[in-house]
Amino acid sequence: MSEQESLEQIRARIDALDDELLRLISERARCAQAVAKVKRDADPNAEFYRPEREAQILRKIQQRNPGPLDAEEMARLFREIMSACLALEEPLNVAFLGPEGTFTQAAALKHFGHSVHTVPLGAIDEVFREVESGAAHYGVVPVENSTEGVVTHTLDRFMQSPLKICGEVALRIHHHLMAKPGLAREQVKRIYSHQQSLAQCREWLDANLPQAERIPVSSNAVAARRAAEEEGAGAIASQAAAERYVLNVLNANIEDAPDNTTRFLVIGQRASGPSGRDKTSLLLSTRNRPGSLYRLLEPFARADVSLTRIESRPSHCVNWDYVFFIDVEGHEEDDKVRQAIAALEQEADLVKVLGSYPRAVL
Repeated sequence: MSEQESLEQIRARIDALDDELLRLISERARCAQAVAKVKRDADPNAEFYRPEREAQILRKIQQRNPGPLDAEEMARLFREIMSACLALEEPLNVAFLGPEGTFTQAAALKHFGHSVHTVPLGAIDEVFREVESGAAHYGVVPVENSTEGVVTHTLDRFMQSPLKICGEVALRIHHHLMAKPGLAREQVKRIYSHQQSLAQCREWLDANLPQAERIPVSSNAVAARRAAEEEGAGAIASQAAAERYVLNVLNANIEDAPDNTTRFLVIGQRASGPSGRDKTSLLLSTRNRPGSLYRLLEPFARADVSLTRIESRPSHCVNWDYVFFIDVEGHEEDDKVRQAIAALEQEADLVKVLGSYPRAVL
């Protein structure tokens, strides 16, 4: 058999597989429509997006993936299929910290897929308000970075908000130095970026652009827009921002930590059910007295519940009075977590469950 004949046979097989994939995806979409009809008949206000169900499906895909595509790539493909099928049931509006081209938008699309309608907003408070009002089904906000720590505005907003955390996204962050076409790196006089991005690239900037002024702005997308408008300006932002604002990437991946990752939270009005691999976030407060923090943490140890994060924030009620944000492994409906929360309610002045949600899949 000649090389050309072999290629033709392989291509014919690919064409047949594509036809079968098209048939199966269409059948899956029809099943989604049938699910929507059953749910609407039973409840006109039925919930269509089920984060725990999607997390279970994606984990199963990763576990059963035979290759040669790696598990994360296969899960991303199925995420887009699920996103398109969900849009047939209920198109989702997802608010995010904008403008277009931010890492928060990338996180929203990673979690929900590209078949949702993303709504850019100018501040974290606005994202919360958009979801609280019902104008958006869900919101996505940053909460912590692996090198620069917690995003305080997000934590503070949970003190007043009735919204629930119903998902999380872990996004590997790559920062690029960019500028208008024709501007060389040595011609960059000012660099715009979010203050966290400037901090995450501090060592690179010290070594390569020590003379350039560093100017913090509200988001990396705003930085890219200003670099596109101003002479002698550069920006640190994402590849998506470079494409949106027609900027040249002068240096790619300039973050100081190669595993730089930001965690984002998905917020909504409804709680998520157990997925089998969950986290629970709590807001706690107690009187300032010796051993008070120990007494808040001790119920978790007794119930054999593992803590994954603890942060303190001013209560904004009394000077030097603090509240604690705690993440634990497990869902609030799990026996161990329920036992720990019940014990906490006997000790703490305030116990607020911010949400139980599937741990990040990808």
